[in-house]
Amino acid sequence: MAFNLFKKKNRKRQLQDLSGAPLLVGDKVECLRYEMGESILMEGENGFEYESIKTKQKISFAKMIDATTSFQKVRKLD
Repeated sequence: MAFNLFKKKNRKRQLQDLSGAPLLVGDKVECLRYEMGESILMEGENGFEYESIKTKQKISFAKMIDATTSFQKVRKLD
């Protein structure tokens, strides 16, 4: 069973907004970077991404990570 030591683990990343609220696919958020405004969290070909409602611009979730808190630079909208 030594071959399982380096097997890639499938971990689902739990995305959180700046206040720590969990984000799910389909949630409406306000992006605080790239002047995207209101956007929707989607699961694309390369993982999670945000799509702007107005401009249809898409940004990967990795570009929205706040380095100090590791949360997303977005605010979840009700």
